[in-house]
Amino acid sequence: MPERETLERAQEDAREGKSPSTQAGEFVREEIHHIREGKHGASSPQQAIAIGLSKARRAGVKLPAPKGPASLRKKAEQDAEAGKNPHHETSPKRSRAVLGALKRESKASANHRAISQQAKKSSAKRGQRARSVAASKAARTRKAA
Repeated sequence: MPERETLERAQEDAREGKSPSTQAGEFVREEIHHIREGKHGASSPQQAIAIGLSKARRAGVKLPAPKGPASLRKKAEQDAEAGKNPHHETSPKRSRAVLGALKRESKASANHRAISQQAKKSSAKRGQRARSVAASKAARTRKAA
């Protein structure tokens, strides 16, 4: 379950008309903080991001399903469906099992170096033009609020 502050920040982003990926970024940020403070671990930065995106979908953020295997898209659709019907609770046994598995994972997957490498790797996939457009948009919108 996401923290109240995270939900509020995401809702504020939605009110301001920011994109779903920006809203979901709050959940990813929370997940990385959880790993850094030792609440649990993750096998890689990508797993930490995936957990955050799953939480975002379950909280009602309208994120599209990712490209990839059918099982991954199916899980994303399940999460989005759970976001529409927020009355369903995860069983305590399952919740405890997931947390137990995450506690055995490495905490190093959320350090600054690992996150930086992940960001560089994902931006390199997008191509030079996309990076340039993103950088110019960031410069325009920086400190707009």
